[in-house]
Amino acid sequence: MKKKLFIFSNESIFFDKNKFFCDNIDLKTTPEGLNKKYEIFLFGRKSNKKRSHEIKLKKIKIFSSIFSYLSEVIKEIKKEEKDENKYLIISITPYTLLVSLILKLKGKTPIVYLRSDGYGEYRAIFGRFGSLVFHFMFIITSSISNLISCRHYILRGKQGKVVNPSQLDSVWFRKPKSLEVKDFKLLYVGRIRIEKGIFSLVNLIKNKRDISLTIVGAEKDTVYNINQSNVKIHLTQSNKAKLIKYYDDHNIFILPSFTEGYPMVLLEALARRRPVIVFEEIKHIVGNKKGIFISKRNFVNLLGTLNHIKKNYKKIQIEMRKNKLPSNKEFIEKFVKSISDFN
Repeated sequence: MKKKLFIFSNESIFFDKNKFFCDNIDLKTTPEGLNKKYEIFLFGRKSNKKRSHEIKLKKIKIFSSIFSYLSEVIKEIKKEEKDENKYLIISITPYTLLVSLILKLKGKTPIVYLRSDGYGEYRAIFGRFGSLVFHFMFIITSSISNLISCRHYILRGKQGKVVNPSQLDSVWFRKPKSLEVKDFKLLYVGRIRIEKGIFSLVNLIKNKRDISLTIVGAEKDTVYNINQSNVKIHLTQSNKAKLIKYYDDHNIFILPSFTEGYPMVLLEALARRRPVIVFEEIKHIVGNKKGIFISKRNFVNLLGTLNHIKKNYKKIQIEMRKNKLPSNKEFIEKFVKSISDFN
C-alpha cells in the first residue's frame, strides 16, 4: 500500500466539470510523477480564471480563503495519526509559511521544495521591502523544515537536497526542425509577470522591424497592455506537440527574467537546439550548458548578441548537441529518493 504524501501549494487551481487545471506545468507534472510512488493529496487556492493544464490526480482540494485552507489542513492532520505520511510544501509564501507552522506544532516536520529564488522574485515585485519579507519567511520555514531545492545557492547555506527539475521526455529529443536565420524570430514561454522581465523586453524591441517576439503564456480572459506590431501573445500551451512547434518555428529563445532558479523552458529550448539569450541578472543559470548567451539589458548589447548568434548559428547548434539534459524520469526518481531520505 502506498504511503500518503500531502502536497501544499499556493498556486491557483481552476475547477470545471470534475477536472482541475493549473497554469504552472510543474504543479501538474511533479505531483503526477510522485503519484507513482505515493498516494497524493494536493491542496491549492481556488481560481475563478480558466487555467491550461489538467492535473490528473484523484484527490485535490482547493480553497477560496486562507482560513478555509488552514482549517482543512488542521482537520487532515488530526485524521492522520501515523507518522509514516509525508508533508511536502511547494515554495515559501504566506500561505505555506502558516502551513509549515501548523505542521510543526502538530509534531510533523514538513519538506519544503524551493523551486526558485524567492529573494529575487519578491525583490522584483515589491522592491527591497519584498526581500526583507521573504527573508523573514525563509528563516522561519527553513528552521523547522527539511529542504529540497533546484539549486545549491537557493538553500542559502542551509542543509538540503538538490534536484534537477525537467519536463523532458523522448519526444523533446526528436530531431529538431532546421531553420535559416534571416530575421530574428524570438520566442518566450512563461508567465507574463513583471519579475519575468517580459515588459522590459517588449520595450527594448519596440519598433524594431527585423525582430519579432512571440509570447506563449497568457492567462485566459486576461488583457495585457502590450500593443506592438512585432509582438504576438498566445495562451499557455498544454499540448506538447504544439509547444514543440513553437520552439521549432522560432530561431532564438529569450528568457528576460530578473530572477530564476531552474527554468525548465531553458531545457526545452536546448532540447530543440534553439540558442538562448538571458540577461545578466540570471547568468548563474548558464553553468556548463552550450548555446546560452548573456546580454546586458539594453538594445545595443542585445542586438550585438543577436547578430553573433545569427553569424554562428550552425556552429552553435552543433555545440549544443554536447549538452547532457536531465529527463523528467530522472528528476522524479531523485525527488522520490530525496523525500524518502527524510525520516
